[in-house]
Amino acid sequence: MPTLASIVITIIALMHVWFLILEMALWDKPTGLRAFGITAEYAAQTKVLAANQGLYNGFLAAGLFWGLLLGGVEGMHVKLFFLACVLIAGVYGGLTATRKVLWVQALPAAIGIALLVAG
Repeated sequence: MPTLASIVITIIALMHVWFLILEMALWDKPTGLRAFGITAEYAAQTKVLAANQGLYNGFLAAGLFWGLLLGGVEGMHVKLFFLACVLIAGVYGGLTATRKVLWVQALPAAIGIALLVAG
């Protein structure tokens, strides 16, 4: 079970690296426009906000990678903390932005937490 938890956490961390790239570098590019279903005009108006959001996703990824590198009990606490942050952000995003965030962000975090605790 610990190996499966580490795989799921790695995938979640990599997803947040991708979110960072989407929000910080690709927000106003065709890939970002398609990913978020926004217009070029809206992207231009919100580019700075999106970059800030991307930076926070990068911090979440960094925390998960840090927990994976620590291993042991210390790593478990770090991974649980950052997975909880991802879960809370996912629930908030699902309630305030789009329900898709519940499936893309909150559900994987909940699965990661369950696997980590079960292991």
